[in-house]
Amino acid sequence: MSHDCCRPDYDTLFDDRAARRELKAYRRKGAGGTTCRLLDAIRAEGVSGATLIDIGGGVGVVGAELLAAGGIALTDVDASAPYLAAARSEIERRGFGDRATFRHGDFVELADAVPPADVVTLDRVVCCYDDWESLVGQSVERARRLYGLVFPRDRWWMRISIGAVRRVGRLFGQAFPFHVHPERRIDELIRSAGFELVFARRGIAWQTLLYRRTD
Repeated sequence: MSHDCCRPDYDTLFDDRAARRELKAYRRKGAGGTTCRLLDAIRAEGVSGATLIDIGGGVGVVGAELLAAGGIALTDVDASAPYLAAARSEIERRGFGDRATFRHGDFVELADAVPPADVVTLDRVVCCYDDWESLVGQSVERARRLYGLVFPRDRWWMRISIGAVRRVGRLFGQAFPFHVHPERRIDELIRSAGFELVFARRGIAWQTLLYRRTD
């Protein structure tokens, strides 16, 4: 991803130190919280023999877990080079390196070069991207069967919290890429692409959703 005045520096925000910390926590405790719920929902639908795209895959948790559950090929796309390197390390350590492809950059810009897959996931990714319509629209087009995502609830308390985070970030000269997007419009866009909601778990701050293609 190129960086200009309107784009966050993902390599700085999600740096090597943060990647090492998250990878260490995952290796010690496994997947947790909303990520665990997303994985359970996908595994319940079945992933044996499935191809996978994980967008903003972080340290590789979703990709590694779905490959372990029977996925046959993974494309991991991430705008943070340190996180992508951590994901590669973890997936290779688990013995899945020959089944994984890693792409560094903005998915919206790379989308045309990413082949469709059976399962597409965005775990806490939509909230880090300003143009949610392009991200959701382009990613859902590449899902043949399942489309799973975790993103913040569109509620007043979340908007206040995120506003405070942004103000603190500006004090330190950093535009933190965290957004609360309109969840109803996101749902409408996904459904208009031919999907139905098959799993939903909504908490105070985050929601975990899984859609299945109907056609």
